[in-house]
Amino acid sequence: MNSDAIKKLKSLDKDVLWHPFTAMKEYQGEEPLIIERGEGSCLFDIEGNRYLDGISSLWVTVHGHRKREIDEAVKAQIDRIAHSTLLGLSNVPAVQLSEKLLAIAPKNLRKVFYSDSGSTAVEIAIKMAFQYFGNRNNVGAGPRACPPPGRPQGAAPTKTKFVTLENAYHGDTIGSVSVGGIDLFHSIYRPLLFDSYKIPRFDLAWAENLLHEKQGEIAAVIVEPLIQAAAGMILQPPGFLRGLRALTRKYNILLIVDEVATGFGRTGRMFACDHEGIEPDLLCLAKGITGGYLPLAATLSTQEVFDGFYADYEELKTFFHGHTYTGNPLACAAAIANLEVFEKERTVEKLQKKIAVLTDLLVPLAEHPHVKEIRQLGMMVGIELVKDRKKGRDYPLEERIGHKVTLAARKRGVVIRPLGSVIVLMPPLSVTEEECKILARVVFQAIDEVCK
Repeated sequence: MNSDAIKKLKSLDKDVLWHPFTAMKEYQGEEPLIIERGEGSCLFDIEGNRYLDGISSLWVTVHGHRKREIDEAVKAQIDRIAHSTLLGLSNVPAVQLSEKLLAIAPKNLRKVFYSDSGSTAVEIAIKMAFQYFGNRNNVGAGPRACPPPGRPQGAAPTKTKFVTLENAYHGDTIGSVSVGGIDLFHSIYRPLLFDSYKIPRFDLAWAENLLHEKQGEIAAVIVEPLIQAAAGMILQPPGFLRGLRALTRKYNILLIVDEVATGFGRTGRMFACDHEGIEPDLLCLAKGITGGYLPLAATLSTQEVFDGFYADYEELKTFFHGHTYTGNPLACAAAIANLEVFEKERTVEKLQKKIAVLTDLLVPLAEHPHVKEIRQLGMMVGIELVKDRKKGRDYPLEERIGHKVTLAARKRGVVIRPLGSVIVLMPPLSVTEEECKILARVVFQAIDEVCK
């Protein structure tokens, strides 16, 4: 690309694009980084500069950019059909992918409902849980519907509340924001949201008291398993997820597990649920489902939840929810190829050594005077920065310390992204040990340069 074309693209970027989660006034004063292509774990900009993709292009790229098997699967599907609705029809890749997802998911899950992003996968789970209990309140249900509790036909549902964790993040749609808890992202929308209960500090005793007292009104508990990603890679204590599953069963409350960030190998297992052997009622998947190729999400449910909607049409128990690109054949074809690569290359098995290598490489960084803590689960890493570790002083918001560190890393050929003062590392699962060394070295150098 010649210099005039580069200059025009950079100018247009600032003139016409509104970037997500980006302070646009600040962005206008910075040199834009415009990506043109990718290969393996690396990105290349319009000037030919190479960058290690330290965040998997926002936590989605799994086997690297331009993975041959996924490229070929998408190209082959284009020769058949690019899109066909799933509303009352079906398509070959959507059916085949559903079978593959259920084969690797927790064994109690039986049905797959597609959408197009993590937020919508969660939104669907919330609406399913709400309507499931609403459907149970109506008499005259079909033969496979859940037994009604004896309430009169058309009675309002009583189990309408949701429970989530402090500092939760489950997406940006109104329903998913309502079960979120990060003030920086969510407080401005408070007038638009429904209220939810918050479990403080992973406190199972507090959770049991709440679920016992409010069991007649709580439809579901929603949780990111083992680690709260967008909250700054906050790790849960071992056994918390298992304990929460036991409580929801005890009090007849659904458990929604949001594996949008943690799914598809990120934690060192295919799903974070696998670490504690739990089976949720609803499982939300997105991000790595297509290997980072195309927008796709899935909400998996148990047969019991599905049966709560199984009735004659006139009973109006249908789940009236859908997206135009639900089950898009191109995206499903990419996802099938993605899962086949997992199996063929034994990705999760081979990942264990890389996790150990990355852990060891980060040990020196833990001693840095401006690093408060390094939190890691598998290939998910959060490095929390502080102004003064000895005195426990945090960086003020206006210093934008995390953003400055990412810019310093970018000068050294690594793309990362912060969550406030937490530096996030989440490279593709295909990252090499040598690339892990580059990532750790550059992050150390960037922190050292900025945090003085």
